[in-house]
Amino acid sequence: MNPAQTAPPQPTAPDTTDFLLRLLDTPSPTGMTEQAVQLIEQELGKVGVQSQRTKKGALTWEVPGMGEGHVTFSGHVDTLGAMVKGIKGNGRLLLFMLGGYDWATIEGEDVKVHTQSGRVVTGTVVNVRQSTHVHGPALREMKREQSVMEVRLDELSTSAEHTRALGVQVGDFVSLDARPRLMPSGHIKSRHLDNKAAVAIFIEATRDLLKNPAPRTAHFHVTTYEEVGHGAATGIPAHTDELIAVDMAAVGEGQTSSEHAVTLCVADSSGPYDHLLGNRLRRTAAEHGIDLRVDIYPYYGSDGSAAWRAGGNYPVALIGPGVDASHAYERMHQDALGATRDLILAYLRR
Repeated sequence: MNPAQTAPPQPTAPDTTDFLLRLLDTPSPTGMTEQAVQLIEQELGKVGVQSQRTKKGALTWEVPGMGEGHVTFSGHVDTLGAMVKGIKGNGRLLLFMLGGYDWATIEGEDVKVHTQSGRVVTGTVVNVRQSTHVHGPALREMKREQSVMEVRLDELSTSAEHTRALGVQVGDFVSLDARPRLMPSGHIKSRHLDNKAAVAIFIEATRDLLKNPAPRTAHFHVTTYEEVGHGAATGIPAHTDELIAVDMAAVGEGQTSSEHAVTLCVADSSGPYDHLLGNRLRRTAAEHGIDLRVDIYPYYGSDGSAAWRAGGNYPVALIGPGVDASHAYERMHQDALGATRDLILAYLRR
């Protein structure tokens, strides 16, 4: 689309940004999402929406339309993280990766270890040769991988026995400090914009649809296992006519996606998404002056592809706001939130 034909997205509501920042600051690594799901339930309760949980732990709600047709929007609240794989003799922790990221992207990050007793033990991800003054060139040449990464706890622990006495056990979840910040420029930088940004968009879209109902019914489905590949394998309503997965759009060299726009991902590692549904979204964006980019992500998968693999009998498309430095310390602009919300609402009202 010619940029001259696009209209600036309407700004997101302040309470939407506030909710996103609170959600980003709520730990929810894949497999340990209870607090984040509760926060979403509370936010929906403020506008009188009754949600349900699936047996798998996903959260779903519906906003009835005035006519026929049922569009399901799927996003996920689970994030990257880790689990305690082992306790070393020096009291530090070995990690088991949750989700797909590079070990180098979490080096130096603050973390929380969530113990079975409820106690939270903080620490920092370091490597076994962290000091350049001690190791010199060996530090720069070392490949970051599981065997050389460890958590240095913020406790008086110099042995495995000391660490176990803190309540830390193998299998405890480890969350990464999101460090969410809203900048004066309108940028939001944080870990886990993938995919808590979509959840915030769902909340704002829900508020809008309650005030101004659309012809078609909208169903919102927030999954809790997307980062490990099977989030939407179950739970999508049987009466779904179309499934639109909403996730982050990866910004970077060789991509058309932008931190200021919404993207239609036409293909990823699972193959192409539905051509006709994608074209309907393209036409909607053109008709409403929404800045829609089109992209392909070869190293990406979504809840849409998980739903299809599980036998979903409906067309699937994938859209999302542009996010820079995906699966690291990410950044996006509020423009992208607004553009994604605008596309969702415009599509429901076609």
